[in-house]
Amino acid sequence: MSSNHYDVAVIGSGAGGATLARELRRRGANVVVIERGKQHEKFGSFRHSLAFFDANRVTKVPRKSKEGVILWRTIMAGGSSVVSCGNATRCLETELADLGVHLAESIAEAETDLNVAPISETLVSEGSEAIMAAAQELDYEMELMPKFIDPALCKACGQCVFGCPNHAKWTALDYLAEATAGGAEILYNTTVQRVLQDLGSARGIHAIGLHGDVDVMADVVVVAAGGLGTPPILQNSGIPDAGRGLFTDLLVNTYGVTEDLSLVREPSMALVNHQFHDSKGFILSPYANHSRMVRSMEFGPRAFSYPSNGILGMMTKTADDAVGTVYSDGSVSKPVTEDDWARLREGSAISREILIQAGADPSSIIVSVPQGAHPGGTAAIGQVVDENLETEIKNLFVCDASVLPKAPGMPPILTIVALAKRLAKHLTSS
Repeated sequence: MSSNHYDVAVIGSGAGGATLARELRRRGANVVVIERGKQHEKFGSFRHSLAFFDANRVTKVPRKSKEGVILWRTIMAGGSSVVSCGNATRCLETELADLGVHLAESIAEAETDLNVAPISETLVSEGSEAIMAAAQELDYEMELMPKFIDPALCKACGQCVFGCPNHAKWTALDYLAEATAGGAEILYNTTVQRVLQDLGSARGIHAIGLHGDVDVMADVVVVAAGGLGTPPILQNSGIPDAGRGLFTDLLVNTYGVTEDLSLVREPSMALVNHQFHDSKGFILSPYANHSRMVRSMEFGPRAFSYPSNGILGMMTKTADDAVGTVYSDGSVSKPVTEDDWARLREGSAISREILIQAGADPSSIIVSVPQGAHPGGTAAIGQVVDENLETEIKNLFVCDASVLPKAPGMPPILTIVALAKRLAKHLTSS
């Protein structure tokens, strides 16, 4: 490290942390980012992604809650933005505004920076076209998903969730590169244990690096380690309420086999149905994992035999009940409530109907186990942080999905980027 003291220490380099580091450097702040994982160089395949996810080191099975819910989470530079589908939906604007967090300006700025636009129709596969036509025949809505994907660079390889090898999709790595080019420092392979304090105010962090203990001093500390990573840091820093109210935007995937249709050649989740989000709490989107290994994790052995080039699939993603808990040792309790099951079953039933209409063999339809990909709510605004994202400890802030007041039931990256932009302005306004 070139400095022993920083204006701001940011814990985590995902959508919140990387955006914050970039914005703060642009405003002249001396910033250090502390990242538990490392920066990877190779993307685009299941083999590459084995090093990204929080999983058993031997079996590579992804982490699960105590109740068995699969928890898709990365530990790496750029965080889960690297394996996102590139979706850029607006979410929770009204709920956040009711809490005093007005994001209209910051969201518009983020949409401009990330070149958000509906996915180019040229990138939509025949499989999704069949799903769209089938949905319309059944009086269901289906529209192009808003994305931060450059159609000129996208090769429609369908490997978004393994990291984009063509740099067509925006990720937090882009902002991280801007921050470091502007003078921000990054500590990789460094796990933050707790926030250092003096007289009720944050003064830095204590961490464990490759070579032992690391103390980093800073006037302001921002925890942006994600819905699962942030709570233990806060709890071990004297904030016991952190970790409660976990949501994960629970999802199930519904698959069916066809003779000649698939979703292989398109960006994941090319289309979206929002018509049930407000009334029923779920969205639907064409989706299929192309890795046989991942499919077997989701569905069991039967799905391993399904041919990637013949699968149509749809994801049901629900705004789940925020009844989970993240404990100080990092363990997670995340049950699926009866209301969650009701939403998932209704969504998968509609998905089944659409898939069969699109040409899937009815006898081939299978539904995955519940999974969670957007953990948050564990340091919620109004409970653990205030409207400026500050905790009860002065100069200790949180900026990730942890602060969201409820499950969005749709991709939250755009909202997290906007929250980080807003926080950067707040931290540099005086």
